[in-house]
Amino acid sequence: MRTLAKKFRYMGDMIDGKPLLNGDDEEFIKSYVQNLGVTDAYSQIDYLSERKSYIKKHKDEGFADYKKYSSLYVKIFLMLGILIAVLLV
Repeated sequence: MRTLAKKFRYMGDMIDGKPLLNGDDEEFIKSYVQNLGVTDAYSQIDYLSERKSYIKKHKDEGFADYKKYSSLYVKIFLMLGILIAVLLV
């Protein structure tokens, strides 16, 4: 099995029982999977809707950070490129 999984990046860690995720992501996935199918259909729909809104909130926060800092990163790396070009010439 290990020779088959050698090409894949995280399969060796998974086979060894090492955690693949850290922090909040791991806890979110664990609680999500553990709660699937535990209650009736209506409670399950409410739970999944709440999880969907949680994911959407974090996605929106990440996109806001991206919009806020992306131009800054472009400007920094442009200035670094110009600095390197000036130093080489």
